[in-house]
Amino acid sequence: MRIGIFPGSFDPLTFGHLDIIQRAKNICDRLIVAIAKNGDKQSLFSLQERQEMFGNCGISFSDVIFFDTLVVDYCKSNGVNMIVRGIRTIADYEYEKVIADLNKQLAPDVETVFLLSSGATSFISSRVVKEVASYHGDISSMVPEFVSHKVRQKFELNQTP
Repeated sequence: MRIGIFPGSFDPLTFGHLDIIQRAKNICDRLIVAIAKNGDKQSLFSLQERQEMFGNCGISFSDVIFFDTLVVDYCKSNGVNMIVRGIRTIADYEYEKVIADLNKQLAPDVETVFLLSSGATSFISSRVVKEVASYHGDISSMVPEFVSHKVRQKFELNQTP
C-alpha cells in the first residue's frame, strides 16, 4: 500500500496546495495532510484554524494531522512510505532536493516524490497570499472562498484605527 504524506504549514491553505493534494491522491492509496506546528515561523492562523480550512475546502482526503517532529520520524512510526512535495520554482527544487537527500539518509525506505505545480498555481504561495491581503488586494484567485474570508478577517482585525 502506498501511503503518502504531504507536510506543510498551510498558513493559509491555497489553490496550489489543493492542486498538489488532488494530484497526490492519484499516486497514493492513502494521503495524509500534515500541518506543521512550526515553532520557528510566526503563523497567521492557529493549528485549529488551518485544520478548519481543510474541512471547508470541498476536497476529500484521508487524514489531516498535526506534527511537530521530523517528517521521516512520523513516516517510520506510522507506516508512511512516500513524502509528497510541491515544486514551483528552481529555488524550491534546490531547497527540497537537500531535504529529500537528508530524509533518504534518515529513512532509506521513505521516498520523496516531487510534483510540479500546474501553470495556473505556480505563482501562489502562502507568503504571497498574506502579502497581497495585507494591502487589501484580491486573493480570490489564490485561495478558496472560505479561506479568503478568513484571511480578510485576520487583516481587518489586525488593523489599527
